Amino acid sequence: MAKEKRNHLDGEAVLLLNRGKRGLFRLIFGRTTIVVLLLAVQFGLLFLGFYRLRNYTLYGGSMLVGLIVALIVINRPRNPYIKITWILLIMLFPVFAIPFYFFVDAELGHRLSRARLEEIDRETAGLLPVQAEALRTLEQADPGAAGLASYLQRTGGFPVWQNSGVDYYPLGEDAFQAILTELEQAERFIFMEYFIIREGYMWGRILKVLEKKARQGVEIRVLYDGTCALYDLPYHYPRQLEELGIRCRMYAPLRPLVSTHYNNRDHRKILVVDGRCAFTGGINLSDEYINRTHPHGHWKDVAVRITGEAVRSFTLMFLQMWNVEGRGMEDCTPYLTASTPVSAPGWVIPYGDSPFNGENLAEMVYMDVLNRARKYVHIMTPYLIIDHEMVVALTFAARRGVDVKLITPGWPDKKTVFALTRSYYSELIAAGVQIWEYEPGFVHAKTFVSDGVTAVTGSVNLDYRSLYLHFECAALLCGVPAIADIERDFQATLARCRQVTLEDCKKDRLSRRLTGWLLRPLAPLM
Repeated sequence: MAKEKRNHLDGEAVLLLNRGKRGLFRLIFGRTTIVVLLLAVQFGLLFLGFYRLRNYTLYGGSMLVGLIVALIVINRPRNPYIKITWILLIMLFPVFAIPFYFFVDAELGHRLSRARLEEIDRETAGLLPVQAEALRTLEQADPGAAGLASYLQRTGGFPVWQNSGVDYYPLGEDAFQAILTELEQAERFIFMEYFIIREGYMWGRILKVLEKKARQGVEIRVLYDGTCALYDLPYHYPRQLEELGIRCRMYAPLRPLVSTHYNNRDHRKILVVDGRCAFTGGINLSDEYINRTHPHGHWKDVAVRITGEAVRSFTLMFLQMWNVEGRGMEDCTPYLTASTPVSAPGWVIPYGDSPFNGENLAEMVYMDVLNRARKYVHIMTPYLIIDHEMVVALTFAARRGVDVKLITPGWPDKKTVFALTRSYYSELIAAGVQIWEYEPGFVHAKTFVSDGVTAVTGSVNLDYRSLYLHFECAALLCGVPAIADIERDFQATLARCRQVTLEDCKKDRLSRRLTGWLLRPLAPLM
């Protein structure tokens, strides 16, 4: 019987995959291909204009202009590593890099997105009021954590919540089953926001539930990043879901117009059901995340389910992003009614980060955890492409006696990014930071756990794109029982890892070391 059921599910997966395939004609002449070609033409014309300018630029003049622009870059309020990258490009390729710098600095399209998000923030301000009692009790229990909570409230409007439960799932397969169970129980609304949705078994199972719930009158909204239209879904996929009764939008869909805002992707992973529970973590809606496929060995990912009052923060985060592509801001209050409190100890702070708010909020949370740690900080991250400040935070924690361990992938998903990740190993290991690589495959989890009292999990990688360019989300946990589950999972994962030593770094392939060495100055662009 079990074998027949498995065969049925495998056949169902094949059927769903076949439904998602596009023919060769559609691939060649589809809208996405045309958009990409038009964008390529615009970039070509842009650089052709830069190239023509070379005939009117003397060597000395170009050096002088390059120096002036380099001084402009130095004096702009940006991350020093990003400044170094631009200065290097300007001094090496002034004719191309100088006009391109000012093109990027003009923020074509970027300013419109920033203005729209600022408008949404103003209209939703106060919908999640300060939880004064929760903040007071946290300050009594942990003044350092209360300081971080106050920062998140003042900077992003993210309250600290009590009466909220947290369940931790150490694998995508575990989270997937919990997600299906919660979707089946939905009565009012389902909100889904994911970086990747890819047709296959996982999305097929979820879509069947969503279709059924839509027929039952449940309001369903799906938001995914526009880059999915390049590889994973047809450009008009939102229209196909609308026909099933599912409201759907892409964030920043690709259009035939060159714009810098395409660099800012929606990397969040949020699922909210009835305002009763919310999921976040590293898991996208694709088969490798639940180990149905194995493109990079065993896929290690995690998620958490939040219940109780803290769910309201994730609900509002979703609605804010949903309305970016629309006009005006809908009334969110029907979806933000007080959730049923959960009798659970500890404090939960869901938060989001935006590339447009001028505050590196996600990085500040990570650095605060490192700076307040007394015994240990244990980290899982798929990428390690960090700036000087994060290197200092990691190494200083290790040098003052904190047990700092990082688990990174043993199998790379991108070889150049893996080489760049390994380029940081020697400096960190020399300072006492321990690096462990997950031998069975790829680690996609993003977790920090410290001293048994603080943890962070969500969508935020330790790389430039997550910390500076993308929309991200996470949950900061203080004094929550699930923190012990996160630490147990870290130790269980560590048992399947190999520690990297300084000797290993010296013996690493020359080609990989050279790749990392050459790419290091360009790390902010990776």
